[in-house]
Amino acid sequence: MVEFGPMTATEFDSYCQRAIAEYADEHVQSGRWSAEEALDNAAREYQKLLPDGVATPNHFLYTLKDVSTHTPVGMLWYAIETKAAQQRAFIYDVRIDPAFRRQGYATQAFRALEDLVRTHGAQQIRLHVFGHNLEARALYEKLGYIATNINMAKTLDD
Repeated sequence: MVEFGPMTATEFDSYCQRAIAEYADEHVQSGRWSAEEALDNAAREYQKLLPDGVATPNHFLYTLKDVSTHTPVGMLWYAIETKAAQQRAFIYDVRIDPAFRRQGYATQAFRALEDLVRTHGAQQIRLHVFGHNLEARALYEKLGYIATNINMAKTLDD
């Protein structure tokens, strides 16, 4: 089983170093940003979204831990927002560390998150996934998430 522990400032700093680089790379892979601009763009977006780090209002950052061993297995970041006159949660990031993947932690975290966001009055959970992340897409679909917007592209031959 997985439990949610509030992310510490030290964990947040470590998370941001890795996450910003990975987020930049995802945008390069998706063709949205060039490699030259990606790292700066990603850092700006993180600063804009989390200006007060783990204390940013309406944003919740957790370290996911195994209940029996208290070993960190990953992290989860979501925010509570009001859109279309409805309270909803938006998952900004979720990751299970490679050594702990395929052991049910992600599924458990998503199930627990449903109960957690209900305590905020949220009636829906949303997230974004890059199209090339087939593994994550399969997990989200298995958990009942449906596509709400799809962007597509075709690279033309010379």
